Amino acid sequence: MLALLSVGSYNALLQVRLVTGDFYVLLASAGWAYYSWMLANPTVEHPAIRTDWSAFLLAQVAFGLVWSGLFAGAQWTIGMGHARWGWPLVATLLFVAVGPALLAFRAWGAGVARAGVARAGVARAGVARAGPAVAGFFSNLTPLFTALLSSAFLGEVPRLYHVLAFMLIMGGIVVSSRR
Repeated sequence: MLALLSVGSYNALLQVRLVTGDFYVLLASAGWAYYSWMLANPTVEHPAIRTDWSAFLLAQVAFGLVWSGLFAGAQWTIGMGHARWGWPLVATLLFVAVGPALLAFRAWGAGVARAGVARAGVARAGVARAGPAVAGFFSNLTPLFTALLSSAFLGEVPRLYHVLAFMLIMGGIVVSSRR
């Protein structure tokens, strides 16, 4: 992983400077891990996350809209906000709202949910779920998909450190899948 982060040069790691946004990403990652853990380990007292995912998702969307609205409003107030409205921007916003924010989020929740469903007594007959172990494997493949998509859509040429990162990811999946 360090090979990928350093773009193949370990001297680049010595020049890394953390900024406030890095800590936000770490906080978001911890929140995502906790959310995924809650999906896989529901309680009988709190099965709503599994049985009524739309209400839970709506609460998250509302929370995100409030905070995003506050930050965007602050930027517009101090004169830093600007947008060039047109069909490309509207299409992009629509894609982000429907694809990653709704469909992918719902698919992740449904995939992770299997292990804890039966324990919480909220399982639905005939619904097969992958479970957190399988979902975790696909989560680890995100950097690989990112590299493939950047190659396909941005013309980014894969480099040796990409191959090394791919081998490390696949090795980690193989090692972690052994019992």
